[in-house]
Amino acid sequence: MIDIDDKVLADVRKGFNLPPRPELLQRLQQELTQESPELNTIAQIVADDVAIAAAVIKVINSPFYGLARTITDVKQAVMFLGLDSITHLVTGFLLKQAFKQQECCISLERFWDTATDIATVATLIGKKVKSKVPVENLHLIGLFHDAGIPAMAMKYPNYIKVLSAANRNYHQSLVDFEMEAYGTNHAIIGYFIASSWNLPKDICQIILRHHEQDYLDGNFNDINQLTFATLKMAENIVHIQKRFVASPDWPFVKEAVLRTLEIDENDYLDIKDDAEEYFISV
Repeated sequence: MIDIDDKVLADVRKGFNLPPRPELLQRLQQELTQESPELNTIAQIVADDVAIAAAVIKVINSPFYGLARTITDVKQAVMFLGLDSITHLVTGFLLKQAFKQQECCISLERFWDTATDIATVATLIGKKVKSKVPVENLHLIGLFHDAGIPAMAMKYPNYIKVLSAANRNYHQSLVDFEMEAYGTNHAIIGYFIASSWNLPKDICQIILRHHEQDYLDGNFNDINQLTFATLKMAENIVHIQKRFVASPDWPFVKEAVLRTLEIDENDYLDIKDDAEEYFISV
């Protein structure tokens, strides 16, 4: 288990120039703290950013929501999703805008393509297993769980070499390579970003611990376990699709993941087939 104390956080603050919480997100979160948040106000805040509004409409009309009718404006999307869920969805899109390619030694396009695939497959899994976790939360954790990677790629010019070494080694986690090279890892950095952006504490903790192979062995909130298990399955399915081999964590967490999601091997293979159909379609 990763132990985050004040010294670790102080070192992160001192050593990393991390993206600040966007003003749009601050406005959304401030409205949500009101005694009676206004739906129209939330919708207007989102609609003020044309790119974010378009992204929300695109996602909510995707096959994974399976809506009987097309959502055409942000107010409809807010009414359908609810205030907290629309904020989670917007947060994921804002994260993509927070890093600049010219400051980063890895391909952000490739990174976000993978993160988006994981987010999409996580929502697919959630719907297939009829999870109690809102699909917007699964989408957010899929996008945000590796947010520390581009932050480290901005901080360390040679980070691409560490990432490449980890990608060639299917028996060792990326966090181990990072700890050896830098004394910190992307899970810790991602946790700090998520915390500074005021994401829910449970999501921050999953980001911090998403490479812990014994996470599902403890007595945690059921929603957190379902979220973690869904993320690990989505990571593995995308890893297989892109690299033709299971993710490094999968052999160690597979049994616990299937147990947590209450599915068997055949169910897993059916979900994997559905995900592969998605990849073919895009």
